[in-house]
Amino acid sequence: MPVTSEIIFVVEESVEGGCEARALDQSIFTEADTLEGIKSMVRDAVHCHFDEKNRPKLIRLHFVKDVVIAA
Repeated sequence: MPVTSEIIFVVEESVEGGCEARALDQSIFTEADTLEGIKSMVRDAVHCHFDEKNRPKLIRLHFVKDVVIAA
């Protein structure tokens, strides 16, 4: 597996509360109740998924939020 310098996660609010994060281009998914929790869970998931020499140096969290307004 080639070394990448960055991995990007899409973070969305969960229907059950909290938030869910999924990596782009990798099969990594995690969830947590808080923003601080999702940061920790994403970091742990990346450390579990990659060995030390292939681990990305940066983790980017891209937050997606739907806002619905009346027409």
